[in-house]
Amino acid sequence: MAAFIRLGAAAVIALLCCAAPGPSSAGDAPAAASDDAAALRAATAKFNAYVGFMNRTLRAVTSIDRYKSWVNMKTGPTGRESIIYGLYDVYDTKSEEAEASAALTQEPLLPELDAAMRDYIAANAALAPILREANGYYERADYKVDKMAEGKALHPRIVAAAGPFLAARARLDAVLTVEKAKVDLMRLAAIEKREGRKANWQVANVMMKAQRVMDLLPSNANPVVAIASFDAAMLDFGGAVKEMDSYSVGNPNSFSVFESEPRSLLSKLRDFQEKLDRAKGAARRIGADMTWIVNDYNMMVTTSRNATLFSH
Repeated sequence: MAAFIRLGAAAVIALLCCAAPGPSSAGDAPAAASDDAAALRAATAKFNAYVGFMNRTLRAVTSIDRYKSWVNMKTGPTGRESIIYGLYDVYDTKSEEAEASAALTQEPLLPELDAAMRDYIAANAALAPILREANGYYERADYKVDKMAEGKALHPRIVAAAGPFLAARARLDAVLTVEKAKVDLMRLAAIEKREGRKANWQVANVMMKAQRVMDLLPSNANPVVAIASFDAAMLDFGGAVKEMDSYSVGNPNSFSVFESEPRSLLSKLRDFQEKLDRAKGAARRIGADMTWIVNDYNMMVTTSRNATLFSH
């Protein structure tokens, strides 16, 4: 069974699709508006540091998944497996960890989120060296020489570090999703106040609604989808895409290459929604490949950054 992929708050390359509003010049807005803009910029910087670290350490998750694909996690490797895949090497995260660590004490202070990130940083620091050691062992095929002796010794260390790491990441992802939704609403309100519901607002609104849907997609840990929540999120996303399309009709060339991306994602998600409804939320019974949905969403994230750059 292929692994289900859920793109949570930490799975996008950049946290927020539109730049935070810059400081207003004197007389343009009251001090309160300037304070709101400053708060939004601070929140954006903090969340981007957290998301950057989570994105970079996602490699550890895929490394663990690869290991699980061929090892009996209860008994460990034997050397008699039909295929020995090893695992993936993890990326260097020094710079991302430094930025995330610095953000822990930066405003806005968010006790639950900051604590979850602190625990995750520690869990990653404990796991990463073990995964690197194990990757080297399997890449060198040392198990053919020592009859899997070191592989057997590494296994309990991998299990002991992987469990807390995955638990810490799940907790962090859940808290980050909640807090990010609050920041997204702040951003959307700031854009509407500054510009109205024009091109930048339409892009931000579509991206926010799309993220909500993606957060509800199945994962290995949660293969059963809450249909009512998913259907509600889909309704909101569909409405946002339709509103953006209506705006585009009256304002041609507003969204560059981004314009078709939300429609493409919505179409694929609606196909998946039909299968999900028939399966009563049991995603593993669908057998659907999530790759195209994930690819479409990631393309939306990429193109959203410059969606209105060349609009006229």
